[in-house]
Amino acid sequence: MSVTKIVPLTNVGLLASAIERAMMRPQGLPGLVVKYGPSGMGKSVAAAWAANQHRAYYVECRDTWSKKAFLLAILREMGIAPQRTLSEMVDQVAEQLSRSGRPLLIDDVQYLLDKAVANILTDIYNASQGTIVLIGEERVPASLAKLERLHNRVLEWVPAQPATLADMQQLAAASYPDLHIADDLLDNLRHQVRGCLRRVAVNLYRVHSEAQALCLDSIDLAQWGKRGWFTGEAPARRAA
Repeated sequence: MSVTKIVPLTNVGLLASAIERAMMRPQGLPGLVVKYGPSGMGKSVAAAWAANQHRAYYVECRDTWSKKAFLLAILREMGIAPQRTLSEMVDQVAEQLSRSGRPLLIDDVQYLLDKAVANILTDIYNASQGTIVLIGEERVPASLAKLERLHNRVLEWVPAQPATLADMQQLAAASYPDLHIADDLLDNLRHQVRGCLRRVAVNLYRVHSEAQALCLDSIDLAQWGKRGWFTGEAPARRAA
């Protein structure tokens, strides 16, 4: 099992709550929510949970996308046949957001913010006044700061948080219910990978595989011993 199994962890709850507040905001307040942080912190997992919870439209951006490709992806997610021009497509997206009241979640938005595509986001928001959620990496706030028309429409900033011990307990129990992983082992792992959920998931898989090989239904730090953790660092080259 991997972190792709959606468990209501800290980042999931933070994003879901922010979207709820944005959807219930008083008239006249801006409606952008920005979730940002390092890769591997569970932002996309939080986005998938929130999209399901709020019946949101969800698109995952690509670096190669043009304005047209971006709009076509949103309209495809909405199940709407696109009109011919970009202006017409923006109107289609905005009208659907207004009529449905559903949020639009845009993942990996960092691929768009340094391009002219970013102006489309402003156009969509201005025409719809809907709830739009931008999800991306650490540089997203700095990129948005250069786009004043978009930056001043942010209602909430939601920085991704490192995994807590409680997060790891939930993830381990949901992913490997046949194995009890002691808190001292989980906490040691959390410190070694600095709360990166993707690396937590990789190492939990290693723990489970090792426990199966040893025919264990419970494992703690002493039993794990000096096996170490995968932290993303390449192994040092052995001396000749």
